[in-house]
Amino acid sequence: MVNLDPEADLVRARSANASVRRKGRPRSQKVHQAILQAALELVQEVGFSNLTIEGIATQAGTSKLTIYRRWPTKAAIVMEAFLDQASSKLPLPFPDTGSVVDEFRRQMRACVKLLTGPYGKLLSTLLGGIQIDGQLAEAFRLRWLEPRRREAKEVLRRGIDRGELPPGIDQEALIDALYGPLYFRLLFGHQRLTTKLSDRVVEMVLLRCDPPLACHPDLTISRSREKLARRGIYKNKS
Repeated sequence: MVNLDPEADLVRARSANASVRRKGRPRSQKVHQAILQAALELVQEVGFSNLTIEGIATQAGTSKLTIYRRWPTKAAIVMEAFLDQASSKLPLPFPDTGSVVDEFRRQMRACVKLLTGPYGKLLSTLLGGIQIDGQLAEAFRLRWLEPRRREAKEVLRRGIDRGELPPGIDQEALIDALYGPLYFRLLFGHQRLTTKLSDRVVEMVLLRCDPPLACHPDLTISRSREKLARRGIYKNKS
């Protein structure tokens, strides 16, 4: 049958061509990872303020156009590079143990291990950069800080539901009180950042809530006694 509507054929042809252009050539994962690695290396060498897209492109052996096709700013590149590397090395999920104290203790120990490893230095560089770059500050809040605070609030919510925490407790202040000391020592280095510190912070913050946590009636119980209690060897006499 002869097509009597050539204009419709032209529209369909243009649509097909546009679809082909949208698909384009598949992005190279090798190039993608090379850019992230270059950003990690350079930001630790020159700092965030001196980092440039040109420098990342040269280090990765690619072009600025290739980079801009994937990321809008250098802040976006650096944050993805950090999250990609840090998450693959040491995820920081909260365990579900039935005790808000134990869940925070375990997660914060994992956090200390991350901060005292090679990514702690990078994170401190990023924290310095957010003071002078609004885009990095926004990326840090959206991609690192807020997801982790949401997870922490979920743990606190479970603790409230179990009666371990008072319902009206200020969750934002509680999270700041728990994690603030870790970041403080990371940035200032006046004392070592250790799991002993994180354990102590958990005890000081969570075991002294008003009212105290019902699952921990003995606030002075030592870690050795806790281990024995879990094995059924030690029992509180209260």
